Amino acid sequence: MADKETPENKGPENLSPTTGAFLARERYYAKLEADTPRLGEVEFYQRSRRSILVGGLAALAGFSVFRSVQTADLVDRAPGPLRAVHEKNETLWRALFREDHLARTFDPSESSPIRVNGRKGLDEDFDPATWELRVEGPDGQLLGTHSMDDIRALAKFEHTIEHKCVEGWSHVITWGGARFSDLAALYEDQLGQFPDYVDLRTPDGGYYVGVDLATMTHSQTLLTYEMQGEELEPAHGAPLRLTTPLKYGIKQIKRIGTIRFSHQQPSDYWHERGYDWYAHL
Repeated sequence: MADKETPENKGPENLSPTTGAFLARERYYAKLEADTPRLGEVEFYQRSRRSILVGGLAALAGFSVFRSVQTADLVDRAPGPLRAVHEKNETLWRALFREDHLARTFDPSESSPIRVNGRKGLDEDFDPATWELRVEGPDGQLLGTHSMDDIRALAKFEHTIEHKCVEGWSHVITWGGARFSDLAALYEDQLGQFPDYVDLRTPDGGYYVGVDLATMTHSQTLLTYEMQGEELEPAHGAPLRLTTPLKYGIKQIKRIGTIRFSHQQPSDYWHERGYDWYAHL
């Protein structure tokens, strides 16, 4: 009796494409396994012990670094090593900063209202009718005051940018307002050469930020009074807030009450709580 044909003893020309491909793969993996060098039992355990030892030492080193940061002396309310990293980061970003470099902008159709995040300095008893913006010189001398009509009289700019938070989220949003540089220009004669920093505070003093002059006078830094084409709501900083795609959200103070030009680096709410003073993007 003739032997029964099986996939193994069929001629290649008689195999179906599916069966042929399967057998080819089987032969390939069998050869690959046969050609793969195998470790002896002793060498296997030697390598395993070595891997465990190296992994353990790496974990111990990482834990030691973590503990050294935890136990380091505080500098401006942050562990010394972390504060040193913040300062090196600032040095790097300052070196890379270019006045003519613009952050990415988006089509307005890609934007939507941003969520409320942070209410520091937003006193619930605030009366918009009594609001005015104070502008002060380096010695605290009053240079001028402004109403919202004054701010709206400046050229209006609108752009759609990405707002970024130190918490790790971001949001594409459309802001409208006046450039800070246009307001600052009103005081050029009184100040002469502008100081290197700007101090901004809420009317109740509950929130305050310090920002370098280069960022403040950048063309994308706005004194903002509109969001998505509508007037700001109180929770978003009405009547006037700071917005810029060059800094994290912690710098974009809501409800500005006082602007002071300063020769010294101003105090900053979140810097005093361990964050990076520069907070640049």
